[in-house]
Amino acid sequence: MGMEGLLQNSTNFVLTGLITHPAFPGLLFAIVFSIFVVAITANVVMILLIHMDARLHTPMYFLLSQLSIMDTIYICITVPKMLQDLLSKDKTISFLGCAVQIFLYLTLIGGEFFLLGLMAYDRSREINHFFCEIPAVLKLSCIDTSLYETLMYACCVLMLLIPLSIISVSYTHILLTVHRMNAAEGQRKAFATCSSHIMVVSVFYGAAFYTNVLPHSYHTPEKDKVVSAFYTILTPMLNPLIYSLRNKDVAAALRKVLGRCGSSQSIRVVTVIRKN
Repeated sequence: MGMEGLLQNSTNFVLTGLITHPAFPGLLFAIVFSIFVVAITANVVMILLIHMDARLHTPMYFLLSQLSIMDTIYICITVPKMLQDLLSKDKTISFLGCAVQIFLYLTLIGGEFFLLGLMAYDRSREINHFFCEIPAVLKLSCIDTSLYETLMYACCVLMLLIPLSIISVSYTHILLTVHRMNAAEGQRKAFATCSSHIMVVSVFYGAAFYTNVLPHSYHTPEKDKVVSAFYTILTPMLNPLIYSLRNKDVAAALRKVLGRCGSSQSIRVVTVIRKN
């Protein structure tokens, strides 16, 4: 059955993917899968370390553990389906699956507009994206969505401006404090840490700003997919690597856990040798 027949006779949507016709789908799969594995591993390790080490039972690490939990769920919403589509000729997603993906995706970023996806049911079912992102789904709508787009725009502006304002004030205070430090080595390390944090914040909020705030004239499907990949795939991998696993307390906890695992393995080997 051709694509037209599939679209006419099925209630499924068709996801065109991150790259519509990749020249090397296997290579793209390997890259995305590697990022996915690193992101999941880093976040799960962070969650376990904070849970297992009593020294990390503080409000700051609790918040970091919640960030890791959200990043783990976040990347699991979009990437597994994307990986499946890279290996399959059938790149469809069911109406229910699309609705669930929208719901989970928007729940994590604080939105409640997943029902907008229902507007797309009566027209073309080919979504020019690698997951059910609201702007891409809205383009399929058979009714006027200007009101919903305006509401979503207002919510996104508030959701971006409020945390960005808090982050900007916080980093201004931090940088001023670092600037007053006497030790040059301490300044260098502090600026290096802050620059890493600012990079992740810039990637996430910059991509979100582009997707949800910039006028339609700035958008193309290809640009939208690449930008979305930054905050759905790359950011969940970078967050634990930059915010958590580079922290001295977390690194100490990781060495402690690895030491326990090494000791346990050594005890098992000695026990087996003695038995033999």
